[in-house]
Amino acid sequence: MLERLDEDEVRLAEGKLPLLDEAEGRGRLRIIASDDGSGLLLLPGPIQAAEERVPVPFPEKYALLRTEVEQTRDEALLRLLAAAYDTHHGWQEEWR
Repeated sequence: MLERLDEDEVRLAEGKLPLLDEAEGRGRLRIIASDDGSGLLLLPGPIQAAEERVPVPFPEKYALLRTEVEQTRDEALLRLLAAAYDTHHGWQEEWR
């Protein structure tokens, strides 16, 4: 997961849409700011109508998700995040 997040950071620097943002746009998952502003919530599928969504900027997502992936033992969170990348045509078998 860390490699995928790093690749997305490179994509953003190159002016390309990060694959994670693309997955959100396709409704694979939602990454939203917590109510108290202390972190992010990862949720399966879209939770709001498209016009009501306030996307979390990728740099903010990247920093928090990278820390979470490095420190978590929450397999469900990792699977949800991996599923967002898994649906992209660029996902390679050796990454699974």
